[in-house]
Amino acid sequence: MRRVAGGCAAVVAKAVTPFRTLSGSSVISGRPGSLLLGRIVPFKLADIGEGILKVEVKEWSVKPGDTVQEFDKLCEVQSDKATVEITSRFAGVVKKLYIDTGGEARVGQPLVDIEVADGSTPERVADTKAPENTASTASPLPVSTPNVSIGGDSAVLATPAVRHIARTQGVDLRQVAPTGRGGRVMKEDLLRFMEGGPSSPVSSTPSTQSPPAAASRTPAAAAADVDVPLKGLKKAMVVSMTKANAIPTFGACDEIEISLLLDVRDRLRPVLAKRSPSLKLSFMPFFLKAASQALKQYPSINAYTNDDCSVMTIKGSHNIGFALDTPNGLIVPNVKNVQQKSIFELAAELDDMIKRGVAGKLSLDDLQGGTFTLSNIGSIGATYASPVIFPPQVAIGAIGRSMKLPRFDDKGAVYAANIVNVSWSADHRVVDGATMVRFGNMFRELLESPDEMLLDLK
Repeated sequence: MRRVAGGCAAVVAKAVTPFRTLSGSSVISGRPGSLLLGRIVPFKLADIGEGILKVEVKEWSVKPGDTVQEFDKLCEVQSDKATVEITSRFAGVVKKLYIDTGGEARVGQPLVDIEVADGSTPERVADTKAPENTASTASPLPVSTPNVSIGGDSAVLATPAVRHIARTQGVDLRQVAPTGRGGRVMKEDLLRFMEGGPSSPVSSTPSTQSPPAAASRTPAAAAADVDVPLKGLKKAMVVSMTKANAIPTFGACDEIEISLLLDVRDRLRPVLAKRSPSLKLSFMPFFLKAASQALKQYPSINAYTNDDCSVMTIKGSHNIGFALDTPNGLIVPNVKNVQQKSIFELAAELDDMIKRGVAGKLSLDDLQGGTFTLSNIGSIGATYASPVIFPPQVAIGAIGRSMKLPRFDDKGAVYAANIVNVSWSADHRVVDGATMVRFGNMFRELLESPDEMLLDLK
């Protein structure tokens, strides 16, 4: 805190909220010792690294007039990488929110004003920097009324993109009939409402009006076009996929007979239920472990390469990513050090990450550091895919849905086989086709002989 020369003793102080990732690391720090009681302090969004210059306010936990204590949650924001929380660094009274729910906040922009509670008349504290031994006057920030959501619809379940469309079109989301899971308003619901569809669920009461004698010859008005800004996770995908499209890619497909794996999983399910009744055992832990076992034999698949392919870095850890479909878009978290974990540990970690991903609670650490990716597109319904590499990784696989199909055994007899298809893509600048196919062959052999795979697990 520095006293500034002038007619009155103005006080210049810098105070920012701690911006904490969900993993607990603090990336912004404040100086609560420099604050004076009775002052109104603007909390600004500071640089949080990773090239993040703006975030979207997903939800406010406070409103003007609320009293907060140290480390109380103020709001939750989402960048193009993860969801993070902002917590209060000291006790006080919330005076003003600068950003609406669903609004965008940029680095250096105030998020909230907090009056440090002492009952005195508040005096505005400027958040500026003054050079040493230089006289300056603290400039008060303009006072305005708190921003609120349109129609008070912040409690309605909807994605940020849907909220943005509603705000730009002046639609109260409370009037839109939701069809999404848990009462979530989907984009289709909003567009249907804007086109003149029902504003509430259709009543089962029969109408007393008679049908028109003849259909009107007047053409229906064309539905209005809607511009949907690409931001957050969708904007990040634009950047990532544009970069990936420049990579010469080699592709290969194969099918895997998982009848024995199905038997192993079914035998292990009751064992797992005794350890963790709420945990469901899917095929994905086995897929991750088989990929890790194959990566040990073909380490060049578990690698990074730079833009000009002058260096390829073989990664020591098997941090295997998996594509996860969430209400806010596709994200690719990764399970760290798969080579060191058991099937039970992988199942528990996958279950936890999927739940946090759907709830938008994954941290930056969950999304960074992946060395290889295995996407289970079969959970949605596809059979084959052309998966796109996530630079700087050099390979990716996509597992299709499980199907029961007729196949021939060694004696030529037809039997019912449980089949999944796998599609591989590799950076053909640094991974030759033979290496990718051999890796795929080993992945298939491990899953088709799961008892043999279990012998080598560590």
